[in-house]
Amino acid sequence: MYAIVDCNSFYCSCERLFKPHLNNKPVVVLSNNDGCIVSRTDEAKALGVGMAAPFYQNKEVIEKNGIAVFSSNYNLYGDLSMRVMDTLRELVGEHRVEIYSVDEAFLDLSMIPANELVSAARQIKETVEQWTGIIVSVGVGPTKVLAKVANRLSKKFKTESQGVMVLDTKEKTIDALKKTAVGDIWGVGGRYAYKLREHYFIYDALQLSRMNEEWGRENLGGIVGTRLIRELNGIPSIEMKDPLKNKKMIATTRMFGKPVYDIAPLKEAVATYVSRAAEKLRRQYCAASLINVFVVTNDYKNGQYQYNPQTKGKQIQLPKATSYTSELIKYAVPLVDNLYEKGPKYLKAGVVLGGLVPDTSIQGNLFVTETKNCERKLMDMIDNINFSQRDDVLKFAASGTTRDWKMRQELRSPRYTTRWEELYEIR
Repeated sequence: MYAIVDCNSFYCSCERLFKPHLNNKPVVVLSNNDGCIVSRTDEAKALGVGMAAPFYQNKEVIEKNGIAVFSSNYNLYGDLSMRVMDTLRELVGEHRVEIYSVDEAFLDLSMIPANELVSAARQIKETVEQWTGIIVSVGVGPTKVLAKVANRLSKKFKTESQGVMVLDTKEKTIDALKKTAVGDIWGVGGRYAYKLREHYFIYDALQLSRMNEEWGRENLGGIVGTRLIRELNGIPSIEMKDPLKNKKMIATTRMFGKPVYDIAPLKEAVATYVSRAAEKLRRQYCAASLINVFVVTNDYKNGQYQYNPQTKGKQIQLPKATSYTSELIKYAVPLVDNLYEKGPKYLKAGVVLGGLVPDTSIQGNLFVTETKNCERKLMDMIDNINFSQRDDVLKFAASGTTRDWKMRQELRSPRYTTRWEELYEIR
């Protein structure tokens, strides 16, 4: 059996954890630059606050109902997510946990007897909530897709389920599939849901489960469709995945806090993003041999932000793989000269490091001077100081000093668990 543990309205739950007076009251959390609503509590949803809708469109209903609003606090959310995942590893074993997202994880419960699944699921829920303060829902089923079905229904029918649903019998599974619209099945996107409803008159998960596997292969994306139908019928076809130890690419990208028109702040932003990406690179003991830099302007097409046709991005192959920030900045910043055009306002920039290799086995280059031994020590020293002191105490001059273009977070709560000066105070 598989389980999925899902944190309820995770970002909002993190805010409530340190503000208990907001329990059972409407709360929303905004995206980067306070643009859109990315998390909302059931109370906010009941008042008509839309998910992923622009903040300004919901401002009237938010102010009218006194809804608490917060900017995204990724330092806090990331730390609390780690605590939830560490708790799950403690309960079932590290090799039985697959982190699916910042607020979801699959568990392999094959070691638990069938007659103990319900009590085990409730114990997992209660322990996570007691140890971390984050409210979670637990869905259990014979496959990962059925576990997702169970989890969704456990949240939809909270009073009956108390946040836990276990599909341990055929009758329970059939009932759950009947209650799940085809568009709510994990892995079925909007286009496929429309196709299933309009062309094949399939409206719920039970109807889809009764289609044969060959039909799924032909109409639902090949082997993906076959696996989906098998999973709906209780046949495990999507295995647990091992955690990805090292990334194959490392990216850092942000929206600007306000539009940028000049090339100087663009270069500062790129240098800053290179510095952050290089920290991630060294953390997994790798070096990059490829740099890609891109920018986004305000050219609109069909209401969507588009890359400037002449500035989709520029990349450069390095003469030698490196993880040294100064070296990466030296090659990345000049790319901005090729991307920049005077006139448009720039909304976003990003850096992607690719061609990663272990930094202990960098391929030498006959025409490049051997890297000095002290550079890695210097980078480690800078990383350690910035990690302990926070907020980029040490930074390269190319990153700028004022950084007026930084992301806007006007309603951010304190970073209670990751900053000494912002620790939660109890009087």
